[in-house]
Amino acid sequence: MADTLTAPRPDRRGVASLLRRLPDRVGRLARVFAWLVLISNILIVGTGGLVRLTGSGMGCDTWPYCTGGSLVPTQELGVHGLIEFGNRTLTGLLVVIALVAFLTVVRTGRRDLRILTLANGVGIILQAVIGGIVVWLHLPPTLVGIHFVISAALVANAAALVARVSAPGRPRVRAVTSFFSALAHATSAAVAVTVLVGILLTGSGPHAGDDEAARNGLDPVLWQHVHSWPAYVTFALTIALLIASWRTPATLRLRRWVGLLLAVEVVQIAVGLWQARTGLPIVLVNIHMVLAVTLVAAMTAVVMHLKQDQAAPAAASPRRRATAGAH
Repeated sequence: MADTLTAPRPDRRGVASLLRRLPDRVGRLARVFAWLVLISNILIVGTGGLVRLTGSGMGCDTWPYCTGGSLVPTQELGVHGLIEFGNRTLTGLLVVIALVAFLTVVRTGRRDLRILTLANGVGIILQAVIGGIVVWLHLPPTLVGIHFVISAALVANAAALVARVSAPGRPRVRAVTSFFSALAHATSAAVAVTVLVGILLTGSGPHAGDDEAARNGLDPVLWQHVHSWPAYVTFALTIALLIASWRTPATLRLRRWVGLLLAVEVVQIAVGLWQARTGLPIVLVNIHMVLAVTLVAAMTAVVMHLKQDQAAPAAASPRRRATAGAH
């Protein structure tokens, strides 16, 4: 009788040995990759903005291939194909960074870090798929806006990861007053509205990513003013938040984080006014887009520092342990 052929079984010992080599505590490597996750998710907003602002949105006219017969851009596609393909390639780098970030925390026992890193990796893959759908449907402004919203959510996730990776990971408790917490969340809501209205404004403007791409039909002049309203509300709330932060515990470092938030807003407002008065030059618009997600990251940092980890349980003294043993 002929020997029965069996499929080779995976070497579980090799996998287990590999897993044992992963860090079992949160160290410098995990902190470095948390920052790389944040930086890379902000940078890809800049390269994605460059795709749209240079009219390269259809530089690769299909997905996941660049053209019907080539994975990479051909000479005929010119610089637009290189810009679009470069942005797609950067997505692959983000996936690698997110994977390594996950591997640096998977054995540490930190469920919060595992969830944050895993969510970032899944979000990047989802973002790539939506980007492909955007290309297939020829850059509809609604989907392009959703694409940006997911980018902002990934940046918020990465900012939360940076905040948590330096914390001990114990249960968290609110460390500020109810008033300060409510003020911070109101500011966060104002930031969200500002970004969302900015996305609507972008969908009505001249930078569509391609000459034949549709616009959402809104009046860009009117919506420039509409966009400014929540922006100034955010600015006023942040000033109030900074004043109130002087009465928060120094260990939370909220004065630093709210100060950073205010600084980003000042630069963002200045760039927004400048671009509106100079006909929306692509350099300023791209800076404005990157600052928008930087604003989201700074706001996330403030919210993450409203709570602090509970103190570690105090170790019993030798006398108390001996007394407990006697009972």
